[in-house]
Amino acid sequence: MVQQLKAPKCEDPLPLNQSERLNRTLISWFEEFGKDYPWRTTNDPYEILVSEVMLQQTQVSTVLDRGYYRRWLERFPDFEALSNAAEEEVLRAWEGLGYYSRARNLHKLAITVMKDFGGVFPSNLSQIEALPGIGKYTAGAVASFAFNAAVPAVDANIARVIARLFEFKERIDTSVGQKQIWKWADGLVPESGARSWNSALMELGQTLCKAKSVQCQECPAVSWCLSENPLELPVKKSRPEITNIKEHVVFASQGNKVLLEREMGRRRKGMWRLPERSAESLRGLRILAVQKYGITRYRVTMNVYEAKKEKALKNEQWFSIGEVEHLPMPSPYRRVLQKIIKV
Repeated sequence: MVQQLKAPKCEDPLPLNQSERLNRTLISWFEEFGKDYPWRTTNDPYEILVSEVMLQQTQVSTVLDRGYYRRWLERFPDFEALSNAAEEEVLRAWEGLGYYSRARNLHKLAITVMKDFGGVFPSNLSQIEALPGIGKYTAGAVASFAFNAAVPAVDANIARVIARLFEFKERIDTSVGQKQIWKWADGLVPESGARSWNSALMELGQTLCKAKSVQCQECPAVSWCLSENPLELPVKKSRPEITNIKEHVVFASQGNKVLLEREMGRRRKGMWRLPERSAESLRGLRILAVQKYGITRYRVTMNVYEAKKEKALKNEQWFSIGEVEHLPMPSPYRRVLQKIIKV
């Protein structure tokens, strides 16, 4: 059990009834301790949107420390530049971040903004929500961070903080649970300063009110928090077990050319990879490399076989080594090719 330092209870201790004091206290804490991310120092809706889309399913350290955010803005500095790029170029720039539908939707969104809004990102929440690939959270985040609109933006961090603030013991990953969390979040948003407020809630969830550790003694919101056992919250459905699978692909070459297969599935559509074959058809061939990687709840062991007399099948094509460098390719296949031919 985590002990908390609580202020004496007042008549009605619910955070909503003391939201103004909570707002002031948490925003003041954020102004002193909040991290100086580049998207927090701009009001540009494009730059903020790019950061939000990249940070979906991806850690801040990956987006910043590995240079994805900086390189993206250098290559596609605004909606016009992104809208004019070919999808293959967009996917190549996104390579390594995974969940490639995010890049395709961002590309579609840029085209829509240029076509329907003359290149000016809309500030109206309903118009933002109607853009390709934009969900409720992303719409709220861009509206509040770029335009300081008084709207909630509930990501995983904020949902966890709110569940603990209100001692919400129901599952938050159901429609009913989500509705309640968003209702409380909406009630807490100040009329002015929503940008700082949503950033502060997010920062709190990233630093002091984490999923597996809490620092209640240092938390600026502790006087308003109703949770007695914060580490037991939020309540969610149990995660599915990890499934181990094997993947069998071929490395086929003809002179300076390599055979690749175009992905047609929804997850990696438009990407290129080493062609997959059945294990039976590869029996007796030499294994050139083994590459392990994870994707959602799967742990994949990819065996790469040397195929000397391979023919191109449907959705497969021969590319020169130089061409491969510019093709969008999922990271596991890029890494294994680098091991084999130093692409």
